[in-house]
Amino acid sequence: MTETIARGAANQAGAHLNKNAFDEAQDFLPLKGIDHVEFWVGNARQASHYFRALWGFTPIAYAGLETGVRDRTSYVMRRNDITLVLTGALGPDSEIADHVHRHGDGVKDIAFLVDDARSSFAETTKRGARPAIEPVDLDGGEDGVLRRSAVSTYGEVRHSFIERRDYHGVFAPGFRKVKKPAVAAKGMNLLEIDHCVGNVELGDMNRFVDFYRDVFGFAQLIHYDDKVIHTEYSALMSKVMTNGNGRVKFPINEPATGKKKSQIQEFIDYYGQAGTQHIALRTEDIVGTVRALRGLGIEFLGMPHAYYESLADRVGDVGVPIETLEELGIEADRDEEGYLLQIFTRPIQDRPTFFFEIIERHGSRGFGVGNFKALFEAIEIEQARRGNL
Repeated sequence: MTETIARGAANQAGAHLNKNAFDEAQDFLPLKGIDHVEFWVGNARQASHYFRALWGFTPIAYAGLETGVRDRTSYVMRRNDITLVLTGALGPDSEIADHVHRHGDGVKDIAFLVDDARSSFAETTKRGARPAIEPVDLDGGEDGVLRRSAVSTYGEVRHSFIERRDYHGVFAPGFRKVKKPAVAAKGMNLLEIDHCVGNVELGDMNRFVDFYRDVFGFAQLIHYDDKVIHTEYSALMSKVMTNGNGRVKFPINEPATGKKKSQIQEFIDYYGQAGTQHIALRTEDIVGTVRALRGLGIEFLGMPHAYYESLADRVGDVGVPIETLEELGIEADRDEEGYLLQIFTRPIQDRPTFFFEIIERHGSRGFGVGNFKALFEAIEIEQARRGNL
Protein backbone atom coordinates (compact mmCIF):
# COMPACT_ATOMS: atom_id res chain seq x y z
CA MET A 1 0.00 0.00 0.00
CA THR A 2 2.83 2.42 0.85
CA GLU A 3 4.31 2.05 -2.63
CA THR A 4 0.92 2.66 -4.23
CA ILE A 5 0.35 5.84 -2.21
CA ALA A 6 3.85 7.19 -2.88
CA ARG A 7 3.55 6.61 -6.60
CA GLY A 8 0.40 8.74 -6.63
CA ALA A 9 -2.40 9.32 -9.06
CA ALA A 10 -0.45 11.82 -11.19
CA ASN A 11 1.68 8.96 -12.48
CA GLN A 12 -1.26 6.94 -13.80
CA ALA A 13 -1.16 6.13 -17.49
CA GLY A 14 -2.46 9.06 -19.47
CA ALA A 15 -1.74 11.74 -16.84
CA HIS A 16 1.36 13.84 -17.41
CA LEU A 17 2.65 16.39 -14.88
CA ASN A 18 5.15 19.01 -16.00
CA LYS A 19 7.06 19.99 -12.85
CA ASN A 20 8.94 22.71 -14.72
CA ALA A 21 5.83 24.51 -16.00
CA PHE A 22 6.29 27.57 -13.78
CA ASP A 23 9.87 27.97 -15.01
CA GLU A 24 8.84 27.52 -18.64
CA ALA A 25 6.11 30.19 -18.49
CA GLN A 26 7.23 33.46 -20.10
CA ASP A 27 7.43 36.73 -18.17
CA PHE A 28 6.50 39.18 -20.93
CA LEU A 29 3.03 39.41 -19.34
CA PRO A 30 3.38 39.58 -15.55
CA LEU A 31 0.03 38.80 -13.93
CA LYS A 32 -0.35 39.52 -10.22
CA GLY A 33 -3.38 37.27 -9.99
CA ILE A 34 -7.12 37.24 -10.69
CA ASP A 35 -8.58 40.65 -9.87
CA HIS A 36 -12.21 39.56 -10.18
CA VAL A 37 -14.62 37.35 -12.11
CA GLU A 38 -17.68 38.98 -13.66
CA PHE A 39 -20.89 37.02 -14.25
CA TRP A 40 -23.58 38.31 -16.57
CA VAL A 41 -26.85 37.25 -14.97
CA GLY A 42 -30.59 37.56 -15.42
CA ASN A 43 -31.18 39.31 -12.08
CA ALA A 44 -28.14 40.86 -10.41
CA ARG A 45 -29.95 41.82 -7.21
CA GLN A 46 -31.20 38.29 -6.60
CA ALA A 47 -27.81 36.82 -7.52
CA SER A 48 -26.17 39.07 -4.93
CA HIS A 49 -28.57 37.75 -2.27
CA TYR A 50 -27.70 34.18 -3.28
CA PHE A 51 -23.96 34.72 -2.86
CA ARG A 52 -24.42 36.65 0.39
CA ALA A 53 -26.91 34.38 2.12
CA LEU A 54 -25.60 31.00 0.94
CA TRP A 55 -21.91 31.54 0.17
CA GLY A 56 -20.96 34.20 2.69
CA PHE A 57 -19.90 36.94 0.26
CA THR A 58 -20.24 40.56 1.41
CA PRO A 59 -21.55 43.22 -1.00
CA ILE A 60 -18.89 45.95 -1.10
CA ALA A 61 -19.87 48.09 -4.11
CA TYR A 62 -22.80 48.84 -6.39
CA ALA A 63 -23.30 50.46 -9.79
CA GLY A 64 -26.61 51.25 -11.46
CA LEU A 65 -29.13 53.98 -12.08
CA GLU A 66 -28.34 55.63 -8.74
CA THR A 67 -24.67 55.97 -9.70
CA GLY A 68 -25.29 57.24 -13.23
CA VAL A 69 -25.02 53.90 -15.03
CA ARG A 70 -27.99 53.62 -17.38
CA ASP A 71 -27.74 50.21 -19.06
CA ARG A 72 -26.78 47.76 -16.32
CA THR A 73 -26.67 47.04 -12.61
CA SER A 74 -23.62 45.49 -10.95
CA TYR A 75 -23.00 44.21 -7.43
CA VAL A 76 -19.43 43.58 -6.28
CA MET A 77 -19.24 40.68 -3.81
CA ARG A 78 -16.11 39.81 -1.84
CA ARG A 79 -14.91 37.12 0.52
CA ASN A 80 -11.23 37.25 1.47
CA ASP A 81 -9.31 37.40 -1.85
CA ILE A 82 -12.28 36.31 -4.00
CA THR A 83 -14.12 39.11 -5.80
CA LEU A 84 -17.19 38.39 -7.92
CA VAL A 85 -19.06 41.00 -9.98
CA LEU A 86 -22.70 40.22 -10.77
CA THR A 87 -24.04 42.27 -13.67
CA GLY A 88 -27.55 42.35 -15.08
CA ALA A 89 -29.19 44.31 -17.90
CA LEU A 90 -31.64 47.16 -17.33
CA GLY A 91 -33.42 46.59 -20.64
CA PRO A 92 -33.95 43.93 -23.30
CA ASP A 93 -31.87 45.57 -26.02
CA SER A 94 -28.39 45.15 -24.62
CA GLU A 95 -25.46 42.79 -25.04
CA ILE A 96 -25.97 41.61 -21.45
CA ALA A 97 -29.61 40.68 -22.01
CA ASP A 98 -28.70 38.93 -25.25
CA HIS A 99 -25.87 37.03 -23.52
CA VAL A 100 -28.17 35.82 -20.75
CA HIS A 101 -30.88 34.89 -23.26
CA ARG A 102 -28.47 32.65 -25.18
CA HIS A 103 -26.34 31.25 -22.35
CA GLY A 104 -28.18 31.70 -19.07
CA ASP A 105 -26.12 33.11 -16.20
CA GLY A 106 -22.43 32.70 -16.97
CA VAL A 107 -18.90 34.00 -16.68
CA LYS A 108 -18.19 36.92 -18.98
CA ASP A 109 -14.85 38.21 -17.67
CA ILE A 110 -11.92 36.63 -15.84
CA ALA A 111 -9.98 39.79 -15.04
CA PHE A 112 -6.27 39.95 -14.21
CA LEU A 113 -4.57 42.43 -11.88
CA VAL A 114 -1.57 43.92 -13.69
CA ASP A 115 0.92 46.74 -13.27
CA ASP A 116 0.31 48.16 -16.74
CA ALA A 117 -2.99 47.66 -18.57
CA ARG A 118 -1.72 49.32 -21.78
CA SER A 119 1.39 47.16 -21.99
CA SER A 120 -0.62 44.01 -21.23
CA PHE A 121 -3.01 44.86 -24.06
CA ALA A 122 -0.15 45.62 -26.46
CA GLU A 123 1.78 42.44 -25.63
CA THR A 124 -1.22 40.16 -26.10
CA THR A 125 -2.76 41.77 -29.18
CA LYS A 126 0.53 41.82 -31.05
CA ARG A 127 0.73 38.08 -30.39
CA GLY A 128 -2.70 37.46 -31.89
CA ALA A 129 -5.31 38.18 -29.20
CA ARG A 130 -8.56 39.75 -30.39
CA PRO A 131 -9.14 43.16 -28.78
CA ALA A 132 -12.25 43.36 -26.60
CA ILE A 133 -11.76 46.72 -24.83
CA GLU A 134 -9.16 49.23 -26.00
CA PRO A 135 -7.01 50.68 -23.18
CA VAL A 136 -8.98 53.32 -21.31
CA ASP A 137 -8.38 55.58 -18.30
CA LEU A 138 -11.43 55.65 -16.02
CA ASP A 139 -11.46 58.87 -14.00
CA GLY A 140 -12.60 58.38 -10.43
CA GLY A 141 -12.11 61.99 -9.34
CA GLU A 142 -10.57 62.11 -5.87
CA ASP A 143 -10.21 58.31 -5.92
CA GLY A 144 -7.79 58.52 -8.84
CA VAL A 145 -7.63 56.77 -12.19
CA LEU A 146 -8.27 53.09 -12.91
CA ARG A 147 -6.85 51.79 -16.17
CA ARG A 148 -8.41 48.90 -18.02
CA SER A 149 -8.20 46.96 -21.27
CA ALA A 150 -9.40 43.53 -22.38
CA VAL A 151 -8.91 40.77 -24.94
CA SER A 152 -11.10 37.85 -25.96
CA THR A 153 -10.56 34.15 -25.30
CA TYR A 154 -12.72 31.02 -25.83
CA GLY A 155 -16.42 31.55 -26.58
CA GLU A 156 -17.49 35.03 -25.47
CA VAL A 157 -15.29 35.08 -22.36
CA ARG A 158 -12.80 37.91 -22.11
CA HIS A 159 -9.76 38.71 -19.98
CA SER A 160 -9.62 42.25 -18.67
CA PHE A 161 -6.35 43.79 -17.53
CA ILE A 162 -6.95 45.93 -14.44
CA GLU A 163 -4.35 48.48 -13.31
CA ARG A 164 -5.06 49.83 -9.82
CA ARG A 165 -1.84 51.58 -8.78
CA ASP A 166 -3.34 55.07 -9.25
CA TYR A 167 -6.85 54.21 -8.06
CA HIS A 168 -7.93 54.15 -4.41
CA GLY A 169 -11.71 53.73 -4.64
CA VAL A 170 -13.81 50.81 -3.50
CA PHE A 171 -13.79 48.95 -6.85
CA ALA A 172 -13.97 51.13 -9.96
CA PRO A 173 -15.28 54.53 -11.11
CA GLY A 174 -19.07 54.42 -11.42
CA PHE A 175 -19.38 52.23 -8.32
CA ARG A 176 -20.30 53.41 -4.86
CA LYS A 177 -19.34 51.75 -1.61
CA VAL A 178 -22.02 49.72 0.17
CA LYS A 179 -21.88 51.42 3.57
CA LYS A 180 -24.13 49.09 5.56
CA PRO A 181 -24.02 45.69 3.87
CA ALA A 182 -26.45 43.02 4.95
CA VAL A 183 -24.97 40.31 7.13
CA ALA A 184 -23.29 37.53 5.12
CA ALA A 185 -23.57 33.85 5.96
CA LYS A 186 -21.01 32.55 8.43
CA GLY A 187 -18.85 29.45 8.66
CA MET A 188 -17.27 29.33 5.20
CA ASN A 189 -13.49 29.31 4.84
CA LEU A 190 -13.14 30.42 1.21
CA LEU A 191 -9.84 32.16 0.56
CA GLU A 192 -9.03 32.64 -3.13
CA ILE A 193 -9.69 31.37 -6.64
CA ASP A 194 -7.60 28.24 -7.19
CA HIS A 195 -8.38 27.71 -10.89
CA CYS A 196 -10.97 28.43 -13.59
CA VAL A 197 -11.99 25.68 -16.01
CA GLY A 198 -12.93 26.33 -19.63
CA ASN A 199 -14.94 23.89 -21.76
CA VAL A 200 -14.28 24.12 -25.49
CA GLU A 201 -15.64 22.22 -28.45
CA LEU A 202 -14.16 19.01 -29.83
CA GLY A 203 -10.86 19.76 -31.56
CA ASP A 204 -10.37 23.18 -29.90
CA MET A 205 -8.41 22.22 -26.77
CA ASN A 206 -4.98 22.36 -28.39
CA ARG A 207 -5.90 25.59 -30.18
CA PHE A 208 -6.52 27.32 -26.85
CA VAL A 209 -3.54 25.65 -25.22
CA ASP A 210 -1.48 27.25 -27.98
CA PHE A 211 -3.36 30.53 -27.44
CA TYR A 212 -2.46 30.73 -23.75
CA ARG A 213 1.12 29.67 -24.49
CA ASP A 214 1.74 32.05 -27.39
CA VAL A 215 -0.42 35.02 -26.37
CA PHE A 216 -0.16 34.95 -22.55
CA GLY A 217 3.14 33.15 -22.08
CA PHE A 218 1.58 30.32 -20.06
CA ALA A 219 3.06 26.83 -19.87
CA GLN A 220 1.35 23.45 -19.72
CA LEU A 221 1.27 22.09 -16.17
CA ILE A 222 -0.66 18.82 -16.62
CA HIS A 223 -2.15 16.84 -19.49
CA TYR A 224 -4.94 14.34 -18.91
CA ASP A 225 -6.00 12.23 -21.87
CA ASP A 226 -9.07 10.05 -22.34
CA LYS A 227 -7.25 7.02 -20.90
CA VAL A 228 -7.60 8.70 -17.50
CA ILE A 229 -10.82 10.71 -17.75
CA HIS A 230 -13.34 8.17 -18.94
CA THR A 231 -16.10 5.80 -17.98
CA GLU A 232 -17.91 3.11 -19.94
CA TYR A 233 -20.01 5.84 -21.56
CA SER A 234 -18.08 9.09 -21.93
CA ALA A 235 -14.67 10.74 -21.77
CA LEU A 236 -12.85 14.05 -21.96
CA MET A 237 -9.37 15.37 -22.47
CA SER A 238 -7.87 18.21 -20.45
CA LYS A 239 -4.71 20.32 -20.37
CA VAL A 240 -3.88 22.71 -17.54
CA MET A 241 -2.15 25.99 -18.38
CA THR A 242 -0.43 28.17 -15.80
CA ASN A 243 1.45 31.45 -15.65
CA GLY A 244 4.96 31.84 -14.26
CA ASN A 245 4.08 32.65 -10.64
CA GLY A 246 1.39 29.95 -10.48
CA ARG A 247 -1.32 32.40 -9.42
CA VAL A 248 -3.38 31.73 -12.54
CA LYS A 249 -4.29 28.16 -13.54
CA PHE A 250 -6.66 27.38 -16.40
CA PRO A 251 -7.63 23.77 -17.16
CA ILE A 252 -9.05 23.53 -20.68
CA ASN A 253 -11.40 20.61 -21.42
CA GLU A 254 -12.79 19.18 -24.62
CA PRO A 255 -15.11 16.20 -25.08
CA ALA A 256 -13.72 12.90 -26.29
CA THR A 257 -15.46 10.18 -28.27
CA GLY A 258 -17.64 7.90 -26.14
CA LYS A 259 -20.77 5.77 -26.30
CA LYS A 260 -22.90 8.61 -24.92
CA LYS A 261 -22.76 12.37 -24.35
CA SER A 262 -20.01 13.65 -22.02
CA GLN A 263 -20.50 16.34 -19.39
CA ILE A 264 -18.42 18.68 -21.57
CA GLN A 265 -20.75 18.29 -24.53
CA GLU A 266 -23.78 18.70 -22.26
CA PHE A 267 -22.34 22.02 -21.04
CA ILE A 268 -21.70 23.22 -24.59
CA ASP A 269 -25.18 22.16 -25.72
CA TYR A 270 -26.92 24.12 -22.95
CA TYR A 271 -24.52 27.06 -22.82
CA GLY A 272 -24.59 27.33 -26.58
CA GLN A 273 -20.83 27.50 -27.09
CA ALA A 274 -17.51 27.28 -25.25
CA GLY A 275 -17.48 28.88 -21.83
CA THR A 276 -16.27 28.72 -18.23
CA GLN A 277 -17.55 25.47 -16.74
CA HIS A 278 -16.53 25.94 -13.12
CA ILE A 279 -14.40 27.90 -10.70
CA ALA A 280 -12.50 26.23 -7.86
CA LEU A 281 -12.37 28.11 -4.56
CA ARG A 282 -9.47 27.27 -2.24
CA THR A 283 -10.12 26.59 1.43
CA GLU A 284 -8.07 25.56 4.44
CA ASP A 285 -11.10 23.94 6.12
CA ILE A 286 -13.09 21.96 3.60
CA VAL A 287 -14.97 19.98 6.25
CA GLY A 288 -16.27 23.04 8.09
CA THR A 289 -16.95 24.88 4.83
CA VAL A 290 -18.94 22.03 3.27
CA ARG A 291 -20.91 21.50 6.49
CA ALA A 292 -21.85 25.19 6.50
CA LEU A 293 -22.75 25.26 2.81
CA ARG A 294 -24.82 22.09 3.04
CA GLY A 295 -26.63 23.51 6.04
CA LEU A 296 -27.62 26.54 3.98
CA GLY A 297 -28.92 24.45 1.09
CA ILE A 298 -25.98 24.23 -1.35
CA GLU A 299 -26.22 20.90 -3.17
CA PHE A 300 -23.13 18.83 -3.96
CA LEU A 301 -22.49 15.79 -6.11
CA GLY A 302 -22.57 12.56 -4.14
CA MET A 303 -20.07 9.70 -4.36
CA PRO A 304 -20.99 6.01 -3.98
CA HIS A 305 -20.04 4.04 -0.87
CA ALA A 306 -17.69 1.87 -2.97
CA TYR A 307 -15.49 4.94 -3.61
CA TYR A 308 -14.78 5.32 0.10
CA GLU A 309 -14.25 1.59 0.74
CA SER A 310 -10.93 1.69 -1.14
CA LEU A 311 -9.99 5.33 -0.47
CA ALA A 312 -7.67 4.73 2.51
CA ASP A 313 -5.61 2.20 0.53
CA ARG A 314 -5.25 4.64 -2.35
CA VAL A 315 -4.50 7.93 -0.57
CA GLY A 316 -3.45 7.03 2.99
CA ASP A 317 -3.94 9.52 5.83
CA VAL A 318 -5.38 12.84 4.66
CA GLY A 319 -6.10 14.29 8.08
CA VAL A 320 -9.85 13.64 7.92
CA PRO A 321 -11.54 10.34 8.85
CA ILE A 322 -12.88 8.43 5.86
CA GLU A 323 -16.28 8.34 7.59
CA THR A 324 -16.37 12.15 7.61
CA LEU A 325 -15.35 12.36 3.97
CA GLU A 326 -18.15 9.94 3.03
CA GLU A 327 -20.71 11.74 5.21
CA LEU A 328 -20.03 15.01 3.37
CA GLY A 329 -19.22 13.60 -0.08
CA ILE A 330 -15.67 14.97 -0.10
CA GLU A 331 -13.15 13.33 -2.43
CA ALA A 332 -9.42 12.84 -1.79
CA ASP A 333 -6.43 12.29 -4.05
CA ARG A 334 -2.67 12.01 -3.60
CA ASP A 335 0.34 12.45 -5.87
CA GLU A 336 4.09 12.54 -5.29
CA GLU A 337 3.89 16.13 -4.02
CA GLY A 338 1.12 15.70 -1.45
CA TYR A 339 -2.63 15.35 -1.32
CA LEU A 340 -5.80 17.33 -1.88
CA LEU A 341 -9.45 17.25 -0.83
CA GLN A 342 -12.17 18.45 -3.18
CA ILE A 343 -15.91 18.52 -3.80
CA PHE A 344 -18.15 19.81 -6.61
CA THR A 345 -21.54 21.50 -6.40
CA ARG A 346 -24.41 20.68 -8.66
CA PRO A 347 -25.04 23.36 -11.33
CA ILE A 348 -26.11 26.55 -9.59
CA GLN A 349 -28.87 27.43 -12.07
CA ASP A 350 -31.55 25.57 -14.04
CA ARG A 351 -29.33 24.97 -17.06
CA PRO A 352 -26.73 22.22 -16.41
CA THR A 353 -23.81 24.57 -16.98
CA PHE A 354 -21.77 26.46 -14.36
CA PHE A 355 -20.86 25.01 -10.95
CA PHE A 356 -18.29 25.53 -8.17
CA GLU A 357 -15.54 23.34 -6.77
CA ILE A 358 -14.17 23.60 -3.23
CA ILE A 359 -10.54 22.46 -2.92
CA GLU A 360 -8.10 22.10 -0.03
CA ARG A 361 -4.47 21.52 -1.00
CA HIS A 362 -1.71 19.93 1.05
CA GLY A 363 1.28 20.04 -1.28
CA SER A 364 -0.42 18.60 -4.34
CA ARG A 365 -0.56 20.81 -7.43
CA GLY A 366 -2.81 18.31 -9.21
CA PHE A 367 -6.52 18.37 -9.89
CA GLY A 368 -7.72 15.05 -8.47
CA VAL A 369 -6.96 12.68 -11.34
CA GLY A 370 -7.58 9.70 -9.08
CA ASN A 371 -11.15 10.89 -8.61
CA PHE A 372 -11.99 11.50 -12.25
CA LYS A 373 -13.58 8.14 -13.00
CA ALA A 374 -15.76 8.16 -9.87
CA LEU A 375 -16.62 11.83 -10.41
CA PHE A 376 -17.58 11.18 -14.02
CA GLU A 377 -19.84 8.34 -12.97
CA ALA A 378 -21.52 10.61 -10.40
CA ILE A 379 -22.03 13.29 -13.05
CA GLU A 380 -23.44 10.71 -15.46
CA ILE A 381 -26.06 9.78 -12.85
CA GLU A 382 -27.10 13.44 -12.82
CA GLN A 383 -27.08 13.58 -16.63
CA ALA A 384 -29.27 10.47 -16.81
CA ARG A 385 -31.77 12.09 -14.42
CA ARG A 386 -31.90 15.07 -16.80
CA GLY A 387 -32.31 12.79 -19.83
CA ASN A 388 -29.02 14.04 -21.30
CA LEU A 389 -26.67 11.04 -21.11
